[in-house]
Amino acid sequence: MRKPLDLLAVTLMIALCVCWGFTQVAVKLIADDVTPMMQMGVRSAIAAVVLGAITWRRDGARIFTDGTLPSGLLVGFLFAVEFLFIAQGLTLTSASHMVVFIYSAPIFSALGLALRFAEERLSALQWTGVLIAFGGIALSFLGGGETLGATMLLGDAFGLLAGLAWGLTTVAIRGSKLSDAPAVKTLFYQVAFAGVALMGVAAWTGEFHVNLTSEVLLNMGYQAVVVTLISYVAWFWLLTKYLASRLSILSFLTPLFGVIFGVAVLNEPLEPSFVVGAILVLAGVSLVSGAELLRDRFARAAIP
Repeated sequence: MRKPLDLLAVTLMIALCVCWGFTQVAVKLIADDVTPMMQMGVRSAIAAVVLGAITWRRDGARIFTDGTLPSGLLVGFLFAVEFLFIAQGLTLTSASHMVVFIYSAPIFSALGLALRFAEERLSALQWTGVLIAFGGIALSFLGGGETLGATMLLGDAFGLLAGLAWGLTTVAIRGSKLSDAPAVKTLFYQVAFAGVALMGVAAWTGEFHVNLTSEVLLNMGYQAVVVTLISYVAWFWLLTKYLASRLSILSFLTPLFGVIFGVAVLNEPLEPSFVVGAILVLAGVSLVSGAELLRDRFARAAIP
């Protein structure tokens, strides 16, 4: 039985949101020394080595005989596509914009799950959240079109496509044998495919360049060890102990921290239309993800 959030869970979730919110800023900080494509490829490859060793120790020679390989390759491909769009988008738009558009993912996963599984159909409140979120996306694009320029709008579009790929990854996992597989193995498939694919694309496009400095080493260590390994393991641990709906609501602090870090560390400007649009996106996503929680609260309040 999963339990409601306690002080430990809330504290750990806030720490994770701070960590994830700073990730896009961290990529930007060393982009002149290591291209975003190369950064994401390297950190995925490092994580794949560690997770592969853990999976091999548990499964041995039976590592790919449990029927998860086809779905593992699919989610690995989608994971690589997600970070391909993030890497390209970060060269065109701000970290603040990117983190908000990436977190449109729950909208796409909710729509995909509703289309595929009868038990995942959306309620009227969730459909309202979908409409609010897409209204926020439209406002962010259309309202800032004249001030942002075509380059930044293209980067924002890449962020939205990254969110779509993330959402489809959730649908693919839910509808395959990976839904019952250990989380470490699912993450191994994702980072292994992404590590090979992204570094391959970096080499093909001439972005296979690394200028090693102490700042680069510290930054890449943070991305590989803290973000890709420790934070994801902590997240999966939380999912085994606490109610997922409660955790999902807290995870939407990530874009807030991402925008704060983008403005404070990188001096990124914020357009009024983007701010309003971002608020609508996060409000809509919160409704979609928290509708069940709200229904439970109202149901308990109605009981005499």
